[in-house]
Amino acid sequence: MSKHAFLHVPKHLIAVATLGAAAALVGCASTPPPTTQLATAQQALNAADTAQSAEYAPLELRKAREKLLQAEQANTAEEYERARYLAEQAEWDARVAERKARAEKALEVVKEAERGTEELREETMRGVR
Repeated sequence: MSKHAFLHVPKHLIAVATLGAAAALVGCASTPPPTTQLATAQQALNAADTAQSAEYAPLELRKAREKLLQAEQANTAEEYERARYLAEQAEWDARVAERKARAEKALEVVKEAERGTEELREETMRGVR
């Protein structure tokens, strides 16, 4: 192929190829690190810890921690889309753990109130006889 072969290529094809290459480069660089999602996932894990999820929802809490760790590793490897996805999953797992823990604690309170009511009922019945 002679060095003048490119002179016969239509200019619009060169322009399209140049724009395509530029778009591909911009597309790769346009995914920012998921800083906000990682921080939100960490806050959700902190809230789950505060709600005693380790005691009441250990499986959900473990899954959330594992996904956050994977998200942080993906972020370090500059796999931002994967990191974002895993951070969002970690956040939701942590929120599930928190809500489950709060529900379990509320259930314990209800059971304790029922026991107290039953004891009061028994005392009342003893006094009536």
